[in-house]
Amino acid sequence: MTATDPALTALAQGWCALSALHGRIEAHIERALQAKHDLSVREYSLLDVLSRQHDGEGGHLQMKQVADAVVLSQSATTRLVTRLEDRGLLERYLCPTDRRGIYTNVTAAGLRLLEEARPTNDAALREALDDAAESPELAPLVRAVESLNVPA
Repeated sequence: MTATDPALTALAQGWCALSALHGRIEAHIERALQAKHDLSVREYSLLDVLSRQHDGEGGHLQMKQVADAVVLSQSATTRLVTRLEDRGLLERYLCPTDRRGIYTNVTAAGLRLLEEARPTNDAALREALDDAAESPELAPLVRAVESLNVPA
């Protein structure tokens, strides 16, 4: 295939549209969360991921799993955890069965902030999708996102 291959061009255009949709949504949610809750999208995502952990076998996520879930490097995830821990929204403790492992839990204050921020996140997401649906190149992607039924 060459760089002028129509299949590659269409693929590149699709990727650009997907990237544009993601960027628009993330920027819109970021502004809303920052303005109302002093949270970034990544901070919100981290609180959300960690709030879904449970005690017991397989209930806690390793930092690599957390990093993958919030789409950050492990070092960036550690810095993010530290920032939220400094704000009293997260706490870390040693794994009781493996002293090398460190768990991170959302504090009561973190859970309250997450619950306060969730409607803001959801409304900003809806607004961003509605706005993007007005764009002919993004509308098919918006429909695809809306049709997903991903388990929580």
